[in-house]
Amino acid sequence: MATDTVIRPFRPSDRADVRRLCCETGYLGKAIDPVFEDRELFADYLTRFYTDWEPESTFVLEHNGELKGYLMGSRRPLLHQLHNFFHNLSLFARGIARYPRYDKSSKAFVRWIILNAWREVPAAPRRLPHFHFNLLPEVQGLVRSRELLFRFLQHLRAHGETAVFGQVVTFEERRGARVFERFGFRVIEKKEITKYRAHHAEPVYLCTIVKDLDDGILMESTTA
Repeated sequence: MATDTVIRPFRPSDRADVRRLCCETGYLGKAIDPVFEDRELFADYLTRFYTDWEPESTFVLEHNGELKGYLMGSRRPLLHQLHNFFHNLSLFARGIARYPRYDKSSKAFVRWIILNAWREVPAAPRRLPHFHFNLLPEVQGLVRSRELLFRFLQHLRAHGETAVFGQVVTFEERRGARVFERFGFRVIEKKEITKYRAHHAEPVYLCTIVKDLDDGILMESTTA
């Protein structure tokens, strides 16, 4: 990797930048605003557990001194599920209270969450560690994705974990799940996410991918 790119553990001082980056990449790698205008709620839903409850399992990518990417993960699935149960009730109440002020696209997003989201999320192992990550376009690439994954998988192995899963968005212009197959992941389920139909010409899918940490793939850092 380039000498001006650094991957390191998350620090509390990164929290605001991580939340901003979440919103800047939330719509298929671009800003979430055309789909959902409430950045505060969006960032809370996708980042709060990882930054506030399990920060040791998050890694960030700095490029030229600026945070340009992150990988958020958890090796405490039961704690994550318990947190989400109560936190999502709070998010729902806040979203409903703000609903009358939202624009047309944001209202459609809220309706999708209530009516369809639960149908369209592919099945995932409930007892395994998991992760998701985002990179700004200027730092996207196979090497950086691999290095972020390597750091997280190192963290899991150091704590005795034996497998991991992730959920990744794929669409025609993106290599998507095929890239993760090179890292030793396998796709176990794939479903179309219909909330993007009004904004994106091609179908968009969410895939659940799983990896055995003892398979010997991605064992060595690309910087070694």
